[in-house]
Amino acid sequence: MGARKALEPFFTFLAKTVPMSNLFTSVGDHPFDRAMAMEPAGANQFATRASKDYWNMVGPYGGITAAQMAQAVLQHPDRLGELVAITVNFAGAVGEGEVVIEAIPARTNRSTQHWIITMREKDAQGHWSTTTTATAMTALARKTWSDDECAMPQVPPSGEVARYVTDFRVEWLSRYNVRPLLGSYPEQWDGAISPSLTRMWVSDEPPRPLDVQALTALCDVFFPRIWLRRAKRVPIGTVTFSVYFHASEDELRQVGSEPVLAQAQGQGFRDGFFDQTAQIWAPGGTLLATSHQLVYYKE
Repeated sequence: MGARKALEPFFTFLAKTVPMSNLFTSVGDHPFDRAMAMEPAGANQFATRASKDYWNMVGPYGGITAAQMAQAVLQHPDRLGELVAITVNFAGAVGEGEVVIEAIPARTNRSTQHWIITMREKDAQGHWSTTTTATAMTALARKTWSDDECAMPQVPPSGEVARYVTDFRVEWLSRYNVRPLLGSYPEQWDGAISPSLTRMWVSDEPPRPLDVQALTALCDVFFPRIWLRRAKRVPIGTVTFSVYFHASEDELRQVGSEPVLAQAQGQGFRDGFFDQTAQIWAPGGTLLATSHQLVYYKE
């Protein structure tokens, strides 16, 4: 109750100074750009809403929520350097209404900056409630020895791989052009045990030049590993999701709108949770990002 009371002055300010009906005019025609549109709403605060273009079964696709948290940092006027890492914790489902993201630069050093990020929305009683939390780090780039030990596997070019078509109808799947190479969606839900490794070419649909925000969302594009490891569709939900960025903004611009190679594999499945790792490579083999997430599942 004390925290809620402390936030009331800010939300009163928000209601008076930033009319919600005016917040969400798109800065671009692409669905992703519409999802990233947000307006300043006071110190360290940005107002936006969940994107229906990226809707999942009971809320927005987790990757788009993570990208919105990253966007709040990236457009903050006090940001130092480029985004190096972000960890997003999904505390509860995000609804269809307006949300406010608070991005606080908790500490700024000479070359690194550490962030605390919170997404809030009004609950059924009209009280502001936290749905998502995150931490992030930005940093100034320094010239050092560099190497990618996690090498891109040899795969056919994206143009030689057929696009994936599924009858699993959720809106966010329409936002990506997926061309699977290995470990696709199960054709039969018979409980069979299989490796959970997936490789696929993927790009935004319609095509859009790659940037840090879009790369954040792409790191969550995989079907839950437990559905592949054991062909049984059980309820799932990502609890925490981390992305580590290995490419500069300039290197991402060089990718343009070309498909990137995405790979994911589960590691441990037990006691209602499993984790999975993922890698994203540019077509030329540069490692763009790696990610790790912990997912809840219910029997």
